[in-house]
Amino acid sequence: MASLTQNAGIIGPVLIVASLVVLFYLLKRPTKPGMFDTEQAYYQNITIPKACKTRLFSLHELEEATKGFEEGQKLMHDNNGTIFAGVLGDGSHIAVHKLKCEKNDLIQVLSQIEVLSSVVHRNMARILGCCIESGNTLVVYEYTSNGTLEEHLHQSKGQQLRLDWYSRLTIAAQTASVLAFLHYENNPPILHHNLKSACIFLDDDYSVKIAGFGLINSNFYYGSNLQKNCEGFGICKNDVYDMGVLLLEIISGSNQLDSPTLALQHIRAGKFEEIMDPFLCYDEQPHYRQEQMQIIADLATRCLLFGVDGRLGMIDVVRELVHMTKESLDGGIMKGPALEETFSNSSLLQMISMSPDSMSVP
Repeated sequence: MASLTQNAGIIGPVLIVASLVVLFYLLKRPTKPGMFDTEQAYYQNITIPKACKTRLFSLHELEEATKGFEEGQKLMHDNNGTIFAGVLGDGSHIAVHKLKCEKNDLIQVLSQIEVLSSVVHRNMARILGCCIESGNTLVVYEYTSNGTLEEHLHQSKGQQLRLDWYSRLTIAAQTASVLAFLHYENNPPILHHNLKSACIFLDDDYSVKIAGFGLINSNFYYGSNLQKNCEGFGICKNDVYDMGVLLLEIISGSNQLDSPTLALQHIRAGKFEEIMDPFLCYDEQPHYRQEQMQIIADLATRCLLFGVDGRLGMIDVVRELVHMTKESLDGGIMKGPALEETFSNSSLLQMISMSPDSMSVP
């Protein structure tokens, strides 16, 4: 019995030493660029999920692509971080989201990158990979060749053509479509948490690719306590609220409105034309198009006021936008992509595009 106790006393320390040697070896072994799993990448004791097949970029590679994260490459900056445009050595255009990520947030961010990487939708910018190096956390998206919605609305960076009304309406419908897909056809629902015009990339045919997801401290789902982000009129921010802000920007052509609250005051006072983009020439538009613009302003108002408490969901927003866009197509008002193609990724949204008024909302 004494011999067994003595052997156990010897084996215990040996196992501990062996474990430390193995751990030291794993932490010191060099990593290889390209695809990675738990055996390839360690950052401050955080491991990449083995199922995640996202590419691991080096910080040097992304610095070269973005010209050292030069100011001229910046697409967006907010509390979540900064998005930069870049070009890889093989000529691929990318957008690099440099997150303000603390060590404690890293597991959550990696988990959400893994989830988003597995979601396929034609109106989502593909996540190509990430970089976790020297205290930096960066997410790399595909970046389309036609810039961002913000650039087109505000005619920045030398954009020569402003978006006409039908293009804006289609972009709004596609954006709401992919958000509804994320909300209703994923369990648990995926929320964007950071929707802005600078996060909406446009293809050559002006099709939407959304990026820039808010990956930090975003564990909020419907029914969660969102009261921390409230503004005037008891407004609380979530994806539906952000969609309302985006709709205001689409009709005003500006993100420099003093606040959404002030825009609501103009709309409620019947001074709708005061917030309209002068480029759209509201007073010169035919009656049906003026009505569409007014409906969008009303929808934006309802998103801001009634989105967070569930009285207005993204599926309701999609129904109205798709119905309006489809009416424009069927009436021959303006040519554009078929809605059955635009929303082909979601069976739910296929039903909306075919029969907007007969849809049963989950």
